Amino acid sequence: MSLSEEERYALVCYRIEKARTTLEQVKNIVSTGYWDMIANRLYYAAYYAVSALLLQSGYSVQTHHGIIQMLGLHFIKTGIIDKEFGSLYGQLFSLRQTGDYGDTFGLTERQVLPLLPQTEKFIKDIASLIEKTNNTQQ
Repeated sequence: MSLSEEERYALVCYRIEKARTTLEQVKNIVSTGYWDMIANRLYYAAYYAVSALLLQSGYSVQTHHGIIQMLGLHFIKTGIIDKEFGSLYGQLFSLRQTGDYGDTFGLTERQVLPLLPQTEKFIKDIASLIEKTNNTQQ
């Protein structure tokens, strides 16, 4: 995807806003107890934030596994993002896979609910990193 700097900036901003909006959706559906759906939305909230970070940094990724690999290679291994968030992202991906495609059991509150504040902090940290990087580039 060939984007101008203005288009890239607009898309990064859109993805961060989508991450925040998706996280708000999670907060609104927690009371339903649909833990598979909540895990899905938590993963996608984090996914939108990570995809914004990668795009802002000039990386183009086409798959979920590619995003996991690029996050690890360029941000976790380099210490830019704490490795606990790499583990969180992997856990969110795994739970989303289980909730969306698993046939043996549904996810539980105990598995999913503790991830909400962690995901919220993850998204805030990524948004701050993007903002800091944008400020240093200007």
